[in-house]
Amino acid sequence: MIRIGTRKSPLALIQAELVKKALVAKTHYEAHQIEIMPMTTTGDQVTDRRLMMIGGKGLFTKEIEEALLRREVDLAVHSMKDMSTDQPDGLVTPCCLPRHDVRDAWLSHKAAHPRDLPAGMRVGTASLRRAAQILHINPELEIVMFRGNVQTRLRKLEDGEADGTVIAMAGLQRLGLEHLATRIMSVEEMLPAPAQGALAVQCREGDLNMLGVLSEINDTDTKSCVGIERTFLAELDGSCRTPIAALAVLKDGLCHFSGLISDPMGKLVLRDEIIGPLAEMEGRAQALARQWYDEYSMDLFREEF
Repeated sequence: MIRIGTRKSPLALIQAELVKKALVAKTHYEAHQIEIMPMTTTGDQVTDRRLMMIGGKGLFTKEIEEALLRREVDLAVHSMKDMSTDQPDGLVTPCCLPRHDVRDAWLSHKAAHPRDLPAGMRVGTASLRRAAQILHINPELEIVMFRGNVQTRLRKLEDGEADGTVIAMAGLQRLGLEHLATRIMSVEEMLPAPAQGALAVQCREGDLNMLGVLSEINDTDTKSCVGIERTFLAELDGSCRTPIAALAVLKDGLCHFSGLISDPMGKLVLRDEIIGPLAEMEGRAQALARQWYDEYSMDLFREEF
C-alpha cells in the first residue's frame, strides 16, 4: 500500500492523481493499492496575507511533510515551485513527473494584454514575480492581492475585485480551464517561477522501497532543469519577498537557461540567458546569481512591509 499526501485543493488532488496514474502505469502497484490522503496546509487556511508575512512558501508543504516524517503517508506530492529550497531533515525529493506548460496565462475581460489596460486599473496577484513583470510591462497599473486556489482567484476576477489576473497555464490545463486564458504569455514577456509546471514527489530519506518506486516514474530531464532553476533561486536567497524567475530548457542537446531578478515595482530588472552543456548549467546559473548578488544590494530587490 502507498499513501500519498497532498493538499485538498481541486488542482492538488488532480496532481496527486497524475502521480497515482504514473505509479500504476510504470510500477507493480495497482490502483487499489494507492490511497490519496488530502490535507489542509497553513498556506491554504490563511489567504488574506502574503506568504512571507506568515512564514513563506513552505507553508503549502509543512503539514504534509510533517505527516511524511510521522510515517502517516509514504509519499508527498507538491507543485515544486511551492517548495522551499531547504528541505526538512530526513526528507528527499528524488522524483519529478514530466513537466507541463511553464508559461503564465493572462486573464481579463478588459484587455487582451496587460499593456492595454488603462492607467489605474487593477491586476490581482499574490506573486511578486508576476506583479513585478506586469508593472515592468505597464507601470501605470495597480496591484491588488489575490490569494487562494485557482477557483477562488477566478471568482474574485468575476466579482470585479480586479481587472485582470495571471495564473499558471499548467494549473488551468490540469483543471480543464485553459479556454479561460485571454492570452498565453510567452516566456520572453513573463519569465516563469523556478520549477513552474513541475510536480515533485517527496519521500523519506532511506526509504529504499519508495526510492526505488519513484525512480521508475522520475523524468530525468525535468528533474535536471528544475534543479538548475532552484540552484539559481537558492543562490539569490530567494524568498516570497523577492521577485525571481528562472527557466532551463533543453534544445538540440544544449541547455538554455534564463534568469531574472527584479525590484517589486518592476523598475530595476536584471535578466540574462546562458547556453551550454547540461552538465555545466547548474554551476553557470549559480555563478550568474552570485555575480548579481555581489554587484547589487539585494535590499534593492526585496519588498518591505
